[in-house]
Amino acid sequence: MIEQKHIDQLRAIAGPGGATSDTTTLEPHLREWRDKFHGHTPIMLLPDNVETASQLVRYCQQHNVSIVSQGGNTGLVGGSTPGLEGRTEVLLSTKRMNKYCVVDEDDFSITADAGCTVAELQEKAAEKGLLFPLSLASEGSCTVGGVLSTNAGGIHVLRYGTTRALTLGLQAILPGGDLIDELTALRKNNTGYNLSQLLIGAEGTLGLITRATFKLYPREVQKHTCLLALDNPEKALQLLASARIASGDRVSAFELMPRFGIDLVLKHIPGTSDPLARPYSWYILADIATSREDTALAADIDDWLENSFENGLVVDGAVAASLAQSADFWRLRESMSEAQKLEGGSIKHDISVPVSKVPAFLEQGSKAIDDLIPDARLVAFGHLGDGNIHFNIMQPENGDKTEFLARWEEVAILVHDIVIGFGGSISAEHGIGTLKKEELTRVKPAALLNAMTAIKKALDPNNIMNPGVFFAGHLPSTDCGD
Repeated sequence: MIEQKHIDQLRAIAGPGGATSDTTTLEPHLREWRDKFHGHTPIMLLPDNVETASQLVRYCQQHNVSIVSQGGNTGLVGGSTPGLEGRTEVLLSTKRMNKYCVVDEDDFSITADAGCTVAELQEKAAEKGLLFPLSLASEGSCTVGGVLSTNAGGIHVLRYGTTRALTLGLQAILPGGDLIDELTALRKNNTGYNLSQLLIGAEGTLGLITRATFKLYPREVQKHTCLLALDNPEKALQLLASARIASGDRVSAFELMPRFGIDLVLKHIPGTSDPLARPYSWYILADIATSREDTALAADIDDWLENSFENGLVVDGAVAASLAQSADFWRLRESMSEAQKLEGGSIKHDISVPVSKVPAFLEQGSKAIDDLIPDARLVAFGHLGDGNIHFNIMQPENGDKTEFLARWEEVAILVHDIVIGFGGSISAEHGIGTLKKEELTRVKPAALLNAMTAIKKALDPNNIMNPGVFFAGHLPSTDCGD
């Protein structure tokens, strides 16, 4: 337990409105979106400026009080849920650090506080005729600090890269309370270790991100949204290659969806409709876009689609005739996770393999799951353009949810071993959190794990920053206060 004197002192440092122990207020911050992780904390700290946040972190370091930081609480691996596995930690939310969000049109950059949502950055950029390309289903809730801490991906990685690739610099508080400020619009800065990049994807284990500067791009003014039906993922892979060539590499999203996933959306999400006249085994949802009006691109897409039908890559399809129809197509894809949640228990995997290996992975992974749990229902969908597949296994239709979810570790080991065999990653964009730390230890080469441990110990010797993430038995825990 954290001693009451520390809770009282933290409350005093946080100031009016800067802390709460009210159970009703805390409850939504202690429950992870999938409902797999339920935590606890004696207090949530809500600083509204970097100076107060720095004082809070410094006090926690001085008195060995553990901190779990949280942004929009849209994580999926228990990485921002305090009080798991018998630990007691204070929760530090950055949601009140959301006042600064400024576009620099000349530098094609945007600088924003950690508590600003991704949707806010998109809107600010659009007001200036620019594009912040990070796009996620949770963009209305997920925050700058959260997407940086997990190196979020989303649908546009194929063209614009992950959050890491979009980031120019950070401001962050290290575990001792010191502030590092690498906020800059520089594209080139070769002056030693890049601490900003080290903090990206660190899931709050090395410091608290408080502000960031990101790249912007010209706004996409002409976009063609294509929903295409095809027989199998092998043809989807060929379709991706031909689309990139035919469009002059202007494919900004290329998503793979199975029929069963579409069926779940139609069943559970009101206002959705079957996109084509009859069902097909697999679908591709693609955006091809340009920052200027280009009649030649429209003609190139028509030729590409015609050739794709003639070559047997595509068996049916539609091109959105309006922004509303494009939104309807994308709603099918973006509702797939919610529909699975409403259907029942699901053992989920956020994996990546080389793009060229996706069809082979899907074939081998599907067979392995069928052999292990014959009645399980597979929903494999996601970002074919960058090799990131959400390989989710639904409970059997009439099965017991608790019994099924109890097999999570067994199923995860099976799937992850196949992923590693293809040279892939057990976490593409969701992070490791608490959920996958045992698996990280199992599959990560010892030299790399030792290097990660050394970095953690150097920057956070008392292990106060998110102590339950990444490392399974490699680091000492704090004593929850002196």
